[in-house]
Amino acid sequence: MAKSRPANVIVTLREVRGDSSKLIRKFLKKVKKIRIEQECRDRRFFEKPSTKRRKAKLRKKEVRRKAEAQRREKLNT
Repeated sequence: MAKSRPANVIVTLREVRGDSSKLIRKFLKKVKKIRIEQECRDRRFFEKPSTKRRKAKLRKKEVRRKAEAQRREKLNT
């Protein structure tokens, strides 16, 4: 199992110019980006190693597909 990275997610009021609702949205966005929320959900129930590998493989495939689509879109414009 891979070691977890420290998750230092910090959002200041100065970043969002004092708007507390923007602060919460920005915090949640950062948490999603580094997959803290997803990891908590994944650890809630036991999952077979083979299932984990299959899901990771599918996730990588999806990320590659999206990156390729974005690259093609940039080239076309």
